[in-house]
Amino acid sequence: MALLLIGMTPAAALAQPPTADSARSSVAAEIAGQVSGKLKDFYSARGYWPVWIDGETVGAQADDLLALIETSQLDGLDPRDYDPRGLRRAIEEAQSGEFRALARAELALSRAFAALVEDMRRPARGATMRYLDEELEPRRADPSAILRQAALAPSFADYVHNAEWMSNFYMRLRHARALYDDDGRRSDHIDVPTGRTLKPGMSGADVEALRERLGLHYEGGYDRALAARVRRFQAVEGLKDDGVAGPQTLAALNRDPGERRRLLAINLERARLLPGPWVRHVVVDAASARLWYYSNGALDGTMKVVVGAPDSQTPMMAGMVRYATLNPYWNIPSDLVERTVAPRILRGASLVGMKYEALSDWSANPRRLNQSEIDWQAVAAGAQEVRVRQLPGGNNAMGQVKFMFPNDLGIYLHDTPARDLFARPARQFSNGCVRLEDAQRLGRWFFGERLASADNAPEQHRPLPQPVPVYLTYFTAVPEGDGVRFIDDVYGRDGDEP
Repeated sequence: MALLLIGMTPAAALAQPPTADSARSSVAAEIAGQVSGKLKDFYSARGYWPVWIDGETVGAQADDLLALIETSQLDGLDPRDYDPRGLRRAIEEAQSGEFRALARAELALSRAFAALVEDMRRPARGATMRYLDEELEPRRADPSAILRQAALAPSFADYVHNAEWMSNFYMRLRHARALYDDDGRRSDHIDVPTGRTLKPGMSGADVEALRERLGLHYEGGYDRALAARVRRFQAVEGLKDDGVAGPQTLAALNRDPGERRRLLAINLERARLLPGPWVRHVVVDAASARLWYYSNGALDGTMKVVVGAPDSQTPMMAGMVRYATLNPYWNIPSDLVERTVAPRILRGASLVGMKYEALSDWSANPRRLNQSEIDWQAVAAGAQEVRVRQLPGGNNAMGQVKFMFPNDLGIYLHDTPARDLFARPARQFSNGCVRLEDAQRLGRWFFGERLASADNAPEQHRPLPQPVPVYLTYFTAVPEGDGVRFIDDVYGRDGDEP
C-alpha cells in the first residue's frame, strides 16, 4: 500500500502530480515499446531510462544538439542529414508532457546525436596521421557505443553542450571558423590605410575604409558598432581585443581572409584526428613546439618542447606510450657520427673521453668495439657506418628519462640537459624526437608518482600502469584566448593540402 502524507485523503494523494522519477519511469516504459535497431542495445542496458528527458520535459541539452546540427556545415557536413526540422517538431510535441511524445523525442534526439558524433569524428579522406597501434586507428562507431560513452560522463548536459567527444582544439578552431564565416559579409577587396592608429570617436577616409572592410556602411565614423566589429576580429586573430585598430590589427585585416579560412579548414581536419578530453592522452604540436596532456574531461597540463628541425621533421603519427627508460643511452644518428664524432676522433679525441662507446651492430646484445678497430677515415667519408652511443649521465642528450612509443623512426619523448632552447620562441632544433621542458612532471602524470631510478644502472625500463596514446600533430592555427594564433608553416605542409 502506498504511504499517504499526514492529513491527506486517498483521493487527494491520487491527484498529486507525478514525481520526476515516476515521470521518467513512464517515459522509460514508452521507450521500451518504441525503440528498435541499434539503439536498443543502449537503452535495454540502462532499463530504457531516458537521457534527454528531465522529468516531463525535454532537457536543455536538446537545444545544444540542435545548435551543433544547424551549424554542422562548419564540420564539412550537411545539417539536413540530421533533420533539424523534424527534431524541433518532436520537441514541440513533447511539450505536452504526454509520455509517448516524450519517448518519440528521446529516440529522435538519440538517433540524430549518434549520427552527428559519428560524422564529426570521421577523418577526412586523405588524413595524414600515421597510426602505430591498431587500437588508435579511427573506426566506425556503433550508435549504442556513442551514447554509452556520453551517458558515462558526469554530466550528460555538459558533454553535449561542450561537444566533449571532440578535442578541445577542434571545438575552439570550429568557433573561430564560425566567426570568420560570419565575417564573410565584409568587403575583402578593400585595403585599410595603415598610416595611423584608428580609435573610437575618429573619422576620415581610413575609418570609412575600415567600416566597409568589416561589413558596415561607410558612414558613421568610429562608433560603437565598428568598435564591436574590431573587437570580434581581434579576438579571432588572437590579438588584444581592445577595439582599437592599431598596426597589428590593420595588418591582419589587410591579409587575404580567404587564406585564413583555408588554414582554419586545414587545421580543423588535423584536430579532428585527436580524441576528446575524456580519453587520457598527450598531444605534441610540432608547429608551436608545445605539448598538452588530458584526462577525465580536462586539460591537466602543458609545457614547451623542442621538436624536429625543418630538415629532420617530427612526423604526424600516433602511438601508445608503453614504458619509460631511466638512465638511457643515446644512440647517435649515423649522419651525426659521420659529421661530428668521426672528425673529432681524427683530431685526437677519444670515445672514452667523450663518454661514448662503439658497438658492433644494432642488435640487443652487440659487442663493444675498441676505438682502434674502426676505420674512422671511412666513417667520416660516409663509406662505412658504425653504431655509437652516448653513455648515461648528466650530459647525456636524453637526460634522465625517455618515454617510448615503439616505432621504426626512433621517435620518442625525452628529457634533455640543453635547457637554453626552451627560451626561444621557435623551437625546431631536434633530429625528430621531442625534448621535454619538464620530463619529471610528465613522468608523474604517466605513473602517478615521482619517477626515479633505484641506482645508476643504464636503460632501466618501467612499464606504464596503463599505456597512454600520444598524438604528434602540426597546427599552424592554435587556439589562444578567445581566438586563434596563426603560426609560420615551418615544415611547409600547409601548401600540400587544399
